[in-house]
Amino acid sequence: MKIKAKRNSCLVSALLLVSTLNSCKKEDGLFPVPTTSISDKNVFDTPARIEGVVNGIYKNLKAASLYGGRYLLYQDVRGEDFINVTANSYTAYESWNNSYSSGSNDINNLWSAAYTTINGANILIDALSPGTAVISQDLAKAYIAEAKLLRAVSYFSLVTVFAQPYNKDQGASPGLPLRLKAEVDGNNNDLARSTVAQVYTQILSDLDAAEKDLPENYSTALLNTTRAHKNTARAFKTRVYLTINNYQKVLEEAKKIVPQQAAPFKAQQGVAHELQADITAIFGSNYTTTESILSMPMSTTDALSGQSAIGYVYNINKEYYLNPTGILNDAQWDPVDKRRGLLQANGGKQYLKKYAKASPYVDYIPVIRYAEVLLNYAEAAAQVEQLSIAGALLTAVHQRSDASFVFPGASLTSKTAILEAIGKERRIELLGEGLRGHDLLRHLKELPAKGDASIQTPSVPTIAQNYIFPAPNTELATNKLFN
Repeated sequence: MKIKAKRNSCLVSALLLVSTLNSCKKEDGLFPVPTTSISDKNVFDTPARIEGVVNGIYKNLKAASLYGGRYLLYQDVRGEDFINVTANSYTAYESWNNSYSSGSNDINNLWSAAYTTINGANILIDALSPGTAVISQDLAKAYIAEAKLLRAVSYFSLVTVFAQPYNKDQGASPGLPLRLKAEVDGNNNDLARSTVAQVYTQILSDLDAAEKDLPENYSTALLNTTRAHKNTARAFKTRVYLTINNYQKVLEEAKKIVPQQAAPFKAQQGVAHELQADITAIFGSNYTTTESILSMPMSTTDALSGQSAIGYVYNINKEYYLNPTGILNDAQWDPVDKRRGLLQANGGKQYLKKYAKASPYVDYIPVIRYAEVLLNYAEAAAQVEQLSIAGALLTAVHQRSDASFVFPGASLTSKTAILEAIGKERRIELLGEGLRGHDLLRHLKELPAKGDASIQTPSVPTIAQNYIFPAPNTELATNKLFN
């Protein structure tokens, strides 16, 4: 990894956010920093600049190749529910047909975006951890907590595609280079990979620390949706623990924000997360409801364009349509289900329009929603034979969009049947939100064959080299200890 370049990129992102601020501070000596200039020498000198660095870390997470949307695209099209139309390598075709190489742009850009976010978090943590007189101790701890959560999200995003699934061997496989200190030059490029288990240990340590020091909430719905708070950490821990099959910990974390045993379900501490009455509203008319636990905001002056925008790929250019033999045709997804309102028919095919805005592409990109937390909770409960609460959670998610639907009795009375129903519900509810490929790998399932008369791709067994993404050339060329 080209650490110096990444570190400078991170600082530039942070500095741009505060570049309109004036500084009266000058360095001692012959080379003062101009009052109209902000550099890494004075970026932590005022409260506004420090907050700008925090915002810069979010900005890095929102990179096109990460949670700006393309990471979600890479994950979803690995599954069986999308059929590619264009064979365009710039819009995740290599992910769809599992043909990435170490030189693929997607691979190198995803790795770079995540490690840029990680290094930005490390820069802030290293700067504020010794203490500062510029902001209060409590605010410094909250900022460090935000940085740790964003670092955890970034490492999780990488380890779930670039390393063998934890459940294959309890995390014994090689994972990622675990970089936890700010990199200010190229001297530390060489770093061996930690194991998958060690990476998950760090992710959970960061999330635990974040939960402790993050605020309960913010002053506006926008900030509650776009900045991390305590319930953000709790929600994300349900995803991480479910990934490593630690079902008791999923239940423990989920109950912090889903305390009820029957619907309606609603968080009683911190932000009052709950399902909204109409799912289509949270993907078009109101991006800042209490269902959206963390989202990446977009605006007319801060949005992605063209092939970088997930809305362009799915909805405007229609490069993937819904597989008619996939979840689209399953009996659990009834024709009257409101979630079909997030699809668009064109030429006899169905296309996803969760991200429906045309240029500028200002749809918020979800990182995690309350609906997923309910389904994470349901799956963990079913795995430990708590079928009653599992059924209640599953039903709440489904009937929000299809109130007349009743699960057949047999679907809710056995562990195997309810887990199958939960799996289908995840494919319906979370379609296009970046979880299908992840779910296949955590369950150690092969990547399915898919295609139509024009284009096909074969299945990928769990032992195949292309079951996971290859390490990028940029890392292999600069890190001699990458093994």
